[in-house]
Amino acid sequence: MSNALTKTDFQFPGQRSVYHGKVRDVYNINNDLLVMVVSDRISAFDVVLPEGIPYKGQVLNQIAEKFLDATADIVPNWKIASPDPNVTVGHMCEPYKVEMVIRGYLTGHAWREYKAGKRSLCGIPLPEGMKENQKFDEPILTPTTKAETGHDEDISREEIIAQGLVDKTEYEMLEDYTRKLFQRGTEIAAEKGLILVDTKYEFGKKDGKIYLIDEIHTPDSSRYFYAKGYEQRLAANEPQKQLSKEFVRQWLIANGFQGKEGQTVPAMSEEFVNSVSERYIELFENITGDTFEKSDTSKIKQRIEIAVNEFLVSHY
Repeated sequence: MSNALTKTDFQFPGQRSVYHGKVRDVYNINNDLLVMVVSDRISAFDVVLPEGIPYKGQVLNQIAEKFLDATADIVPNWKIASPDPNVTVGHMCEPYKVEMVIRGYLTGHAWREYKAGKRSLCGIPLPEGMKENQKFDEPILTPTTKAETGHDEDISREEIIAQGLVDKTEYEMLEDYTRKLFQRGTEIAAEKGLILVDTKYEFGKKDGKIYLIDEIHTPDSSRYFYAKGYEQRLAANEPQKQLSKEFVRQWLIANGFQGKEGQTVPAMSEEFVNSVSERYIELFENITGDTFEKSDTSKIKQRIEIAVNEFLVSHY
């Protein structure tokens, strides 16, 4: 098995602090730049699983890099450079306290809520008689609060504005950006024979300007179906062939884990870990149209440290 990057503890020049997220380790440089190291950790049901997935960080970082570049005409984004396959360096922004989730199809969390009898999601009414994986007439926005710990919570546009999480004018801009980004992602996916089912975007502000931050259109933040056979599978009430992290969730559910109290994460065999790695690489190649080039992971931490230090020296 290749070296999976599961933990980092770098000390970069000008480093003020570091935030260890579920998947990303984010280093604050001089309260000006962020160095985002995308690890090979994998999370599901808001729990970090015990094994890292080789090349997953590189896959996520390089997909996000490609889509940040492909959408920079819609909204400015935080990315300045990607000095290493697992790293993006960009502007440090003040994040908004909501995540903008947009759904083109009734699946995943939305389907679970619908199946439980709910006919409204984040204040958006849902029509009767829909089936799993059916396309909405128009994509719906179902934002969530950005939880410091634990689960993100669904919230309506009205609640976001009423609670002052985002002011009305700016929230309308976030909605507009979200719809346009999703449309662009949908078009790019369609060219590759894929359907962008749902995704989430995060935004922040720097010097009064709104930026798209974090990752975009990766399998950790998005769900993709294969377009070929979609209608036939829908008509036959069969599961869609998809490229997303949902297969990891389904594996966990099948093994008795849904992130609930008292449940234990099942053991992940080397075979399962490698199969997840292959699925991530498959998504990279499908969604980007590029051949994935595995980076040298023999001394991955040393490789990252050298690349980031060289970038920071040249930047400052």
